[in-house]
Amino acid sequence: MTSTKTRRRIVPAASENGDTADKQDQLLLSAAICNGEDLGSFVRKAFASGKPETLLHHLKHFTKSKESEIEDVCRAHYQDFIVAVDDLRSLLSDVDSLKSSLSNSNNKLQNVAVPLLTSLDAYVEAKNKCSNIALAINSLNTCVQLMELCSRANFHLTKNNFYMALKCLDSIEMNFQDKTPSTTLKRMLEKQIPAIRAHIERKVSKEFGDWLVEIRIVSRNLGQLAIGQASAARQREEELRIKQRQAEEQSRLSLRDCVYALEEEEDDEIDGVVDGSNGVNGISGFDLTPLYRAYHIHQTLGLEDRVFIVEDRVLRTGGGLISKMEVENLWDTAVSKMCSVLEDQFSRMQTANHLLLIKDYVSLLGVTLRRFGYPIDALLDVLSKHRDKYHELLLSDCRKQFAEALAADKFEQMYMKKEYEYSMNVLSFQIQTSNIMPAFPFVAPFSSTVPDCCRIVRSFIEDSVSFMSYGGQLEFFDVVKKYLDRLLTEVLDGALLKVINSSIGGVTQAMQMAANMAVFERACDFFFRHAAQLSGIPLRIAERGRRQFPLIKARDAAEETLSGLLKQKVDGFLSLIENVNWMADDPPQGGNEYANEVIIFLETLVSTAQQVLPVQVLKRVLQDVLAHISEMIVGALHGESVKRFNINAIMGLDVDVRLLESFAENQAPLLSEAEANQLKSGLAESRQMVNLLLSNHPENFLNPVIRERSYNALDYRKVVAISEKLRDQSDRLFGSFGTRGAKQNPKKKSLDALIKRLKDVN
Repeated sequence: MTSTKTRRRIVPAASENGDTADKQDQLLLSAAICNGEDLGSFVRKAFASGKPETLLHHLKHFTKSKESEIEDVCRAHYQDFIVAVDDLRSLLSDVDSLKSSLSNSNNKLQNVAVPLLTSLDAYVEAKNKCSNIALAINSLNTCVQLMELCSRANFHLTKNNFYMALKCLDSIEMNFQDKTPSTTLKRMLEKQIPAIRAHIERKVSKEFGDWLVEIRIVSRNLGQLAIGQASAARQREEELRIKQRQAEEQSRLSLRDCVYALEEEEDDEIDGVVDGSNGVNGISGFDLTPLYRAYHIHQTLGLEDRVFIVEDRVLRTGGGLISKMEVENLWDTAVSKMCSVLEDQFSRMQTANHLLLIKDYVSLLGVTLRRFGYPIDALLDVLSKHRDKYHELLLSDCRKQFAEALAADKFEQMYMKKEYEYSMNVLSFQIQTSNIMPAFPFVAPFSSTVPDCCRIVRSFIEDSVSFMSYGGQLEFFDVVKKYLDRLLTEVLDGALLKVINSSIGGVTQAMQMAANMAVFERACDFFFRHAAQLSGIPLRIAERGRRQFPLIKARDAAEETLSGLLKQKVDGFLSLIENVNWMADDPPQGGNEYANEVIIFLETLVSTAQQVLPVQVLKRVLQDVLAHISEMIVGALHGESVKRFNINAIMGLDVDVRLLESFAENQAPLLSEAEANQLKSGLAESRQMVNLLLSNHPENFLNPVIRERSYNALDYRKVVAISEKLRDQSDRLFGSFGTRGAKQNPKKKSLDALIKRLKDVN
């Protein structure tokens, strides 16, 4: 037996009395062999020292020591082996006795069982014959019943009584097919039963297909009728909204709230047609029997999933033909496909009118389906998703239309011969300045650009509202307003700016454009009111959120262009300032020539412009021109062309400025006294400069209070440069500017020092 105990590791004992090296090597070798270690080191050491005989001697000594141990082990187990052999010999004798006993018992059993087995075989053979006879009788009965069912099934098939034929087939399969003893009959049944069912399915499907062909015509008429009723309902709602807008327009100044409720009519006409309870337009009730028959047969065949009718009345009357969940799932599938088609087609469309047309059809379809309880949110979501694209295309179309309208405009006042022209071009956009009908022919203060652009904007508003008003959506004014803002601030304003910066070539055209901008300001108010009315928002609510004029960039550019052209005209007259005698012995009594020419031009301008320009526009332009004239007068004194001048020349300039101020004051009947004074303020710089040069106390200029009150338009540098151009030192306002080291009046010392410091800073 193999011992499972771990071998004890032998460690050589240390020599207590200093044994010899040879004895120690022997102990180490014995320990290594007992521990199963590698003896290579001992071999190498023996050969290295030249004493292999010593190693061999040690090995032999170890062998002899182990032989005695082996002999002791053998002597210890020898006695046990002898005992085991004796036990085996005793067992062999017992086995021989058992074998003899078994042989005798077997012989006795054989002698008794042979007669019994012979009788049993005879009994089994007789019983098998009896069973076969009974089985043959049962098989014949089964075949008779089977043939009766087959005959009955054939009879029902010939009479097109498919349900009874299928019931016969089910009975054959359930009761006879697996029990049929004849393999021939079984093969026949396995082949013919599926063929008969396929034949029945084809026949029923053909009848159902014929019914679908007939019902398709009726369904189309029903759909047209349903959409027509939905369209009529939408038209009635639109008429009510128009009445509401008209009523609100009439009562806009009143504090009363006008409330309208849309009347809903219950339309049972469609249900009546489907029920067959009445006849409308020749589409009286249709027969659903083929549908129910087809479903019943498919149900019997276990093919219910092949029926795909989505119709509310079939759901309610089909007796389980389809469930509500199936209808909803099938409707979701149909909506998903419609949405996919719409997404694809919308992505391809590049014309706003096409998008609007498809949207109108889709929304009408949605309204019709919603009346019958079908959810259409997914369809409306597709429309909402393409809202931005539609408006971008609409903005692009309007941009082209604006460009064409502006390119065709000659910037001449419109001439209207008839009242309908006035109504079409003025009243329809509420841009009239008076509610009194003018006499005809009538010359409008605007050119053809205004009504043409107004029509484009109005069409944009109506198209935007039409697109946003799908599915009964009510609160969409903010969206319409947002895109209307973009149309005005980006598209129309940009188109006007482009024309102003590139196509305006004269004062007449610039004046007409500025007049157009004033009319556009009234038109923009109408645009937002019109958008609110079409969106069903009360005007008083829409007017609360009014914003600044959206065409302000174009308006400012038009007025700047007009002012610039007028300044160019004025500059031509101001060039006569070179003829002024700056060292005159006496001041001119009637003003200088340039001033008289400028006054004549300005008076002519006002008489012409007041027929076209609104008062406020004319005031802003005149004020800008007068400020330019004032700047040019001061610039002439400050410029290099005037080296020196005397007090008489300044007195002449005083007369010129008074003439210009008188012109401004004379505009009070046209404007108002306050606005005339504001117009007069455009001459502030030249007036203050002349007053300072003629003042007996010019040192007051350095007083902050007086300077803020009387000289706030003057620049320090111009004052210093102009003051040095007086005729001689005695006439100068500030003598220290031209002399150094001269004795000065003590009263002027502080003033001269301050002005000198200002010169250094500047």
